[in-house]
Amino acid sequence: MANLLNVLFIEDDIIEGMKFNRVLDSLNFNYKLIEAANGEEALIILREKEIIPNIIFLDLNMPKLNGIQFLKILKNDEFLKQIPTIVFTTSNHRKDILECYKIGIAGYIIKPLKYEDYKVVVKKALDYWSVNELI
Repeated sequence: MANLLNVLFIEDDIIEGMKFNRVLDSLNFNYKLIEAANGEEALIILREKEIIPNIIFLDLNMPKLNGIQFLKILKNDEFLKQIPTIVFTTSNHRKDILECYKIGIAGYIIKPLKYEDYKVVVKKALDYWSVNELI
């Protein structure tokens, strides 16, 4: 893949962050990973506009500003609302899924427990978004 994919990963669990990094490294993607520990930190990164991500992977259950609160702010921002956002969470609650799609997400992935399955879903998501025309 020739194009650089800027990925914002919003996750409060350090182990999940390490796992996501490990997966990206193993896939040999041309990427720049930006990490935030919660929605509040992610908004600061986005508003600085130093690096605008091509895609966001977002956990829902986080302190300070959770994923749904973050999504509502993101999708109401004229500049940032176009960034494809994939909810990447352990929540399989139908209410969460419906709420996220109502707000305007690009996808909803329930984190697999097995590492190999985790790697497969991340690869599929990145493969898909790396061939899309991104803003």
